[in-house]
Amino acid sequence: MNDAFKQDRDPTPSPTDVEFMAAALEARHGLHAASVAEFFSNMHDLNGDAGRSWAWAGVAERVRQREKCRIRG
Repeated sequence: MNDAFKQDRDPTPSPTDVEFMAAALEARHGLHAASVAEFFSNMHDLNGDAGRSWAWAGVAERVRQREKCRIRG
């Protein structure tokens, strides 16, 4: 892949992307979905990729929000 192209890409997922990622993690990992998303967030943070780390942290937060909604009602 062209290095210039990589630098121009914005890793910020759309709200729809976050929703799909959260649903996929929940389907695959159940109650551990938020922890899996946090793992990816931490991994990217340690590798110096703040954008992807932030994106995965958003997915973890969305998983937690979905869990709260299920519990409440």
